[in-house]
Amino acid sequence: MTSWPESPVMVEVWRAGFLESVHRGALVAVGADGRVLLAAGDVDRPVLPRSANKPVQATALLAAGWAPRSGEELAIGAGSHSGEDGHRELVAGMLAAVGLTPDALGCPPALPSHEGTRAAWLMAGRAPERPAMNCSGKHAAMLSACVAAGWPIDGYLDPAHPLQQAIEARLAETAESPVAAVVVDGCGAPQHALPLSGLARGVLALVEAPPGSPERAVADAMRAAPWFVAGTGREDTELMRAVGGLLVKGGADGVHVAALPGRGAVALKLDDGGDRGRMPALCAGLRRLGVPAEQLARWALTPVSGGDGVVGEVLAAALLEG
Repeated sequence: MTSWPESPVMVEVWRAGFLESVHRGALVAVGADGRVLLAAGDVDRPVLPRSANKPVQATALLAAGWAPRSGEELAIGAGSHSGEDGHRELVAGMLAAVGLTPDALGCPPALPSHEGTRAAWLMAGRAPERPAMNCSGKHAAMLSACVAAGWPIDGYLDPAHPLQQAIEARLAETAESPVAAVVVDGCGAPQHALPLSGLARGVLALVEAPPGSPERAVADAMRAAPWFVAGTGREDTELMRAVGGLLVKGGADGVHVAALPGRGAVALKLDDGGDRGRMPALCAGLRRLGVPAEQLARWALTPVSGGDGVVGEVLAAALLEG
């Protein structure tokens, strides 16, 4: 059995001047030239990037022949949407364009994660549906790539399928590191283990790619249509709206990656897999790339409540602040 390393503290939780909790993990920040600016923790140990792999995965789908009809389709193919009406409608349209229905999706049925939409579904007694699952855009894009390439639809989630082989090869190429393990992701698709340093390099390559390239097309689509990458009120959507040129993609279990052309990239993994510490850590990394603190203030500190007021905050540890 693999033992978990003792990682440094990335984020601290303070309540009324008392250090209540900490979040350990690893974070790497690289400059636009790929040079490491900050390495906190073991950034070369393979982790599961989860949905943070999606932007690079999308380039493999384009290489297979997928031809999105709009930037919004490309964005949702690289995104993790909230299941809002516009998200599900776009996914259904992508499938219809290649002669498929939602029944072809290999992701599990789900309720929308968007609170208002989910509440409306529950009130109406509506059952979970595959297009509402947050990865359905990726799955619709995968199926579209299979149709374009002449590959079978059946078994498109098998790691031995030509589509998944192409995705694995592409992830390893951009990370400049072999895939350390292939497991099953929450949506049923293969998930590929890579080091944080490789994750950062891969996403950085998208924003630094020349105009007109497939890599740049993914980055441009996500930044131009961030609502289709995540959704209403979601951090990835709002961060991309707040910081010009920034590409951001979160993944489950405490992973996040972001890249800014001419500045570099940040990738992080929190050992506890939780969400609470991700934004303070990511913002600390982005400040290392020169993003002004005022642009990140909304996410850099999370208030800790006590009674009717705020008595503390969740913030990046001194190790990340430098």
